[in-house]
Amino acid sequence: MTIDDIDFATLYCQHMAQTKRRPKQSSDWDARAESLGRKPLGGAYAETFISRMDLTGSRSLLDVGCGPGTIALLLADRLEHVIGMDYSPGMLEQLEHNAQRLGHGNVTPLLRAWEDDWRDVPVCDIVVASRSGMVADLADALAKLNAHARQRVYMTQLVGGDFIDTQLITLLGRQRTSVPDYIYTVNLLHAQGIHPRLSYIEVPSRLAGTRDFEEFARRVSWSLGELSAEETARLKVWYDADPQRAIEGGAPLCWALIEWTPR
Repeated sequence: MTIDDIDFATLYCQHMAQTKRRPKQSSDWDARAESLGRKPLGGAYAETFISRMDLTGSRSLLDVGCGPGTIALLLADRLEHVIGMDYSPGMLEQLEHNAQRLGHGNVTPLLRAWEDDWRDVPVCDIVVASRSGMVADLADALAKLNAHARQRVYMTQLVGGDFIDTQLITLLGRQRTSVPDYIYTVNLLHAQGIHPRLSYIEVPSRLAGTRDFEEFARRVSWSLGELSAEETARLKVWYDADPQRAIEGGAPLCWALIEWTPR
């Protein structure tokens, strides 16, 4: 058996099913849209992402899972047309608000999910999928990205399969299968004869910088689901034991930046 005999598309779907992960609904992101929209654009992750992009000869961009415009709006003044696509109406409202505030008249919101029909989605020079690629069917998602990019695709996916420190997951006694990470994308592209360029972006934990334990616990439950009273008590002990560790939120998070030329 060789790597060419492995059906990575099916393997990915099987792996995702084993996680028993409840996909985030659009309403989940709607509930967070206003608070995320108030955050300043930019930051270490977005600036690193954009610094590694090649915009040579590019006039248009499609940002899939754009949120409030974290990537799209930082590029709007360097391109003729930017389309921000998301399945959360609340996020698209924040995108429009931020675009108006910044004076970008070339930003178009588009309500669409990964699993929707994309036949009317415009083809752009560059397609971005920043931290939005945790999908049910990765092969279908990659096919859509390739079909809508003329020049280049930029996608970030999780490294390691867990969104928070694995020590916390163990502490809470959760039996979780890590989600599929970036290596599936690399192998699926390899099977198509596409050899992507790969780099990494390390950022603080999603749990970093909380003001108090209540906010910390809310962030943990966002990633792991509702916490029981016993789990909350265990988490409180961990939080109080090392204030610096609590501020850092545990181990940092790493994203793989995958760049390729569509075929």
